[in-house]
Amino acid sequence: MTTPPKETALEQRGAEGAKMYSPSTARNRDLIRDAFLATMPQEGNILEVGGGTGEHAVHLAGALPKANWFTGDPDETARASIAAWIAEAGLDNLQGPHAIDVAARDWDAVLAAPYDGVVSINMIHIAPFNAAEGLFAGAGRLLRPAGKLFLYGPFSRNGVHTAASNEAFDQSLKSRNARWGVRDLERDIAPLAQKNSLRLEKVVEMPANNFSVIFRKN
Repeated sequence: MTTPPKETALEQRGAEGAKMYSPSTARNRDLIRDAFLATMPQEGNILEVGGGTGEHAVHLAGALPKANWFTGDPDETARASIAAWIAEAGLDNLQGPHAIDVAARDWDAVLAAPYDGVVSINMIHIAPFNAAEGLFAGAGRLLRPAGKLFLYGPFSRNGVHTAASNEAFDQSLKSRNARWGVRDLERDIAPLAQKNSLRLEKVVEMPANNFSVIFRKN
């Protein structure tokens, strides 16, 4: 029996050889870059997990010449795209792709801590909740004191969706996979931060009812 391919995106992506293009990234990469530059370390070692096509990594690493950006994805097709984007960009401070899966036990054991930043963009709502649990556990171990974790995506707040479109999106996600869904920042995510020596530092409202959320290591 053939196993169906793992679904890793919610949009139709363009492709040029191995290199993939994400329509949503084209729309939001400048906004995410600006939020990142306003809230996150500007230098040091930055780890991105669930890097998708690789476009965000190229865009952010290009804006952070003093940072060493290490990106990757557990999906083989995504890694091929990331490798193609990295090769084309030719940035000395951009490395990868790694194959880290934050849902795996002790996924951070292969990395040399500490890191100054950990980044996850549009990942935790299209993954089982144990991916969020693993992300926070690993970030808690990897980050140096005052290091930061940056999340971007949709969240509900205190049990309430921030827009009717987000509620519909949540229902759509769960219809695709019952283990997916829009996570609640206060009820689902903040307890993971507290458990792993991280504290919520800033919430930045973004277009299309998304948020950039920044946690700081105690």
